Amino acid sequence: MNYETIERAIHGGEAARAVPALCLPTLTKIADGEVPLRAVRHPLGFLCLPVQRKGRLGVCVHVWTAALPQTASSTSAVHAHSWDLVSFVLYGRVGNALMQVVDDAQGGTHRVFQVHSLGDVDEMRATRRLVRCVEQRREVAVGGSAYRLRAGNFHESVLEASPEAATVVLGRVGTASDLSLGPPDTSTHRVARQRCEARETAEAAQIVIEQLMNTVRA
Repeated sequence: MNYETIERAIHGGEAARAVPALCLPTLTKIADGEVPLRAVRHPLGFLCLPVQRKGRLGVCVHVWTAALPQTASSTSAVHAHSWDLVSFVLYGRVGNALMQVVDDAQGGTHRVFQVHSLGDVDEMRATRRLVRCVEQRREVAVGGSAYRLRAGNFHESVLEASPEAATVVLGRVGTASDLSLGPPDTSTHRVARQRCEARETAEAAQIVIEQLMNTVRA
């Protein structure tokens, strides 16, 4: 389960069959405790399994589930990545809300924050930039499909219909900054990301395995 193999499957039109098959062996090792990996409670409301990081390339499995505790952002769910993203939906329905962000120094409803990460600590640096943000359009990706997002584009991931979903995310680091929108009166602050214990990490992997197996049987 690596960036190049999954990317080839998506480009070749074989993702619906190939990507779940590529994921299952790795997820099984995580569930069995054979991989020294700990899930992260991501501030955007999901559990992140960081499967691979190789230079500028990264692969993660994002798991939304009501079965395990989640955490929330200290700013908002609207953000822009420093990396180009390809997200393949393993199961569930994931809405990708694309935002129009317009600078407004007088009547801005949000402040732009630069996110600087060091290990498990995110420093949310408040900038002077005030903006207005409205949803421009929403794309809904279902299990077996993928969506792409260029670095620097503001968006929000929204679950459609069910709180259960999982995606495989491919990231290619670029030169943009990680950004988040928050209340105008929020100042610079730091947030520590919470790593799950081994039991919860294994449980998160097992949830995805069972959902994928149910999909195969259906």
